[in-house]
Order: sequence, then C-alpha cells, then structure tokens
Amino acid sequence: MTNRDELDKLVVTGRASARRRGARQRSAAPEVREAMPFEQLEDYQTMEKLQSLSEMLGVGNPFNHANEGRAGATTVIDGREVINFSSYDYLGLNNDPRPSAAAHRAIDKYGVSPSASRIVSGERPIHREFEAALARHYGTAAALAFVSGHATNVTTIGELMDKRDLIVHDSLIHNSVLVGAKLSGATRRSFAHNDVAALEKVLAEERDRHRNALIVVEGLYSMDGDTAPLAEIIELKRRYGCWLMVDDAHGLGTLGKTGQGAFELAGINPQDVDIWMGTLSKTLGSTGGYICGSTALIELLRGNASGFVYSVGLAPALAAAALEALNILHAEPERVEKLQRNTALFLKLAREAGLDTGTAEPYAIVPVVIGDSLLAAQLSEAMLARGVNALPIIYPAVPQKAARLRFFFSSLHTEDQIREAVKVTSEELRALRASGGASAAAAASLQGL
Repeated sequence: MTNRDELDKLVVTGRASARRRGARQRSAAPEVREAMPFEQLEDYQTMEKLQSLSEMLGVGNPFNHANEGRAGATTVIDGREVINFSSYDYLGLNNDPRPSAAAHRAIDKYGVSPSASRIVSGERPIHREFEAALARHYGTAAALAFVSGHATNVTTIGELMDKRDLIVHDSLIHNSVLVGAKLSGATRRSFAHNDVAALEKVLAEERDRHRNALIVVEGLYSMDGDTAPLAEIIELKRRYGCWLMVDDAHGLGTLGKTGQGAFELAGINPQDVDIWMGTLSKTLGSTGGYICGSTALIELLRGNASGFVYSVGLAPALAAAALEALNILHAEPERVEKLQRNTALFLKLAREAGLDTGTAEPYAIVPVVIGDSLLAAQLSEAMLARGVNALPIIYPAVPQKAARLRFFFSSLHTEDQIREAVKVTSEELRALRASGGASAAAAASLQGL
C-alpha cells in the first residue's frame, strides 16, 4: 500500500470516529436546567417572613412613603403636613433658593446630563470649579467628585487596596466601606466602635504581615450620632505606617463651631488625614460623593477608579448646586449653631423623658433605641399618625435587640417641633409597651430568621 493509500485510510477512519463521538455526545446531552426563581433566594424569603410578621401584628410598612414636595423640617405625606426627622437636610440648603438657582443656571448652560464619562466628553468647567472648592475646604492638593456617595467609597477602596493589603475599620462603619473592602480582596479586620486600644491591638497583630494598611472611620456615625477620636487615631496611623481615610459624609456642616467637619471638631490639621471622603446629599443638598487628598491620589483615581472612569460624570446641575451650598456654609455659620442647638435640645428632653439615646452627641443625628424591631416599626407608624415622621432602623440593618428610631435634625426645626417630637415619641412608646407591643410569638419567630 502506498503512502497515499495509508493517508486516505487514516482520514476515513478519523472521520468515522468523529461521527461516532458526536453521536455519543448528542445522546448524552445534559437535561435542560432551569435557573432558580428569585423568590427562592434566601434574602427574599427573609423579607417575606418579616412582611408576614408585620401583617400578623397589623403593622404597616414604615418605608418608602412618598414625600410630596421638598422635605425639610416638615414634609407632606399622603396629603398631610408632618414634622419631619427623616431627611438629612442639616442646614436647610435643600430648601434654600440659591442652590436651586445655581442648578437651573447650570442646566441652561450645560443641559441636564453630561452625556458621557468625564474622561470621554463629560468634563465641564463646573466640575473642576467645585473640586477646587472642596480641596480648599479640606486643605488638600486636589479633589474628585463622583456620581454616588456609596460608589465613592466602593471604588476608591477597591482601587487602592488588593490582596497584599490590610483594611482596618470601625465595627460600625458604613456598608459602602465594607463593600469596597470586599471588592479589593484585602484582609479586613474591624475594631470595637471608637475603641482606640482595640484598634492598636489589631495593628500590632496584623500590620507587619501586609504591604499597605488603611484605617477607615467616620467623622459622625450615622446610626449612633457620635464622633471618632481622630487625634488618637492619627497618632496610631503614624506609628504603624498606615493611611487614614475619614468618611465625613455626615460630618461636613455639622461638626465643629463653623461646621467645617470632623477636622474642626477634633482640632487637627486636615492634612494629617490621607483621604477625606464625603457626600453631596447631606449638608450640600445635592447628590454625589467626593474624595479629597494628594495630587497623586486624585490622579490615580481619575485615571483608574472604575466608578469614575466607567461612569457618566456628575450632572453639572448637581455640581453647581453643591458648590453654591458649600459657599453658603462658609458664609453663614449661624446655620450650624442653630442645628447644634436643636440637637442638644432634643437630647436633653429625650433623656429627661427616659428615652435611650445611646452615645449620641449634640450635632445632627440622635437614635432613640427601642430594642425590638417590630416595636420600632409600630412606634414609627403610631408617631406618623400623630404628625411626627421618624423612621425605624430595624433588623437586619441592626441586630434585633438594637432597633431604633433615627432622628435627623435641621437648622430649620423650631423648638416647638422638637418638644412635640419628644412628647409624641415618649407617649407612644409608653403606650405600646403597656399594651405588650410586638407579640411574644412574633418576636420569637423574628429571632429565628
């Protein structure tokens, strides 16, 4: 047989073998597998159980009420004006006509949307003007604005840290920091809330095992209304060679004599903090987030941070409104004094009434700790019926025994409104507890979720 004959025979044999393999594979094809329905996801089922328990007790959903207009010291819900403690319009600037006018001028000039990411064609002069003002405020070399406060933390931490690094954060840190830390792949350790000794213990055990280390705290904690001991934390970050990131989302406009933020309250040089983070939706009456820091940090984020590079730019109107609000903060510190006076009055009256306000300080946020999640929801509903809007923070956002109502204060609140809020809270809580509040069976079911 010639070489050509042998080659032809191999080709024929190979083709036959391929046909047999194909037939076997077709006959052994796996059955079609259906994707799990979303209704079977564990988180969804937990929500359903919570809703069922609420319905069993006749408790309505305290969330997602439509505010029919501008929410400030008062708001309109279901056609009725109520005293409002659920919005963080700390200095009343969401209701001030000047930021709104600045936003209108920006829309007239730039349109509603930048229509692209900033690195493509979404850059506008108002972005750089606003960022320069933020950098001056914090005494940093540069700043960068993002479209979302939550995304600001996620994308910044995710960009800076990786699996070789260490992230150490307060146990009550915001969810956005936790998500960013998970995304980064870095080793994550928490320390007991505001416990400097606990922080040092973590650093002593972990710092030498990692390349870079980042400490993350908040200026004003949004669930408890207390502040971080920044001067002591700065000493530790220097000793152990760490970066320090301060989430000042709730601190800007509320902390310090003139509302400059956490650095003014602590009496520190803001340049001793490596990364200042904040949001536009609290004091500045807009929407978005920002990072302030060194030129190298900001340029790194500008060129690499996914939440900036691959996201549409901040709407020019939002940047313009926030810039105007920042200017008003600097020009009218009396708003800060009124805010702090309002918060201090509520704290005094609430504690005199026997309400548990935890570790709150007289700045802008005060929790009234109830304990039971269903009881907190019942209380919120009863208070709304009497014209006071304060929303519950319940399981699983906080542990079942740590549920609370959270009060946000504004410089626009009056003394009479604050006194009425304490009176209604105290009376309705006392009445619910006297009637048994949430049933024991429901409480036991909730514990089992």
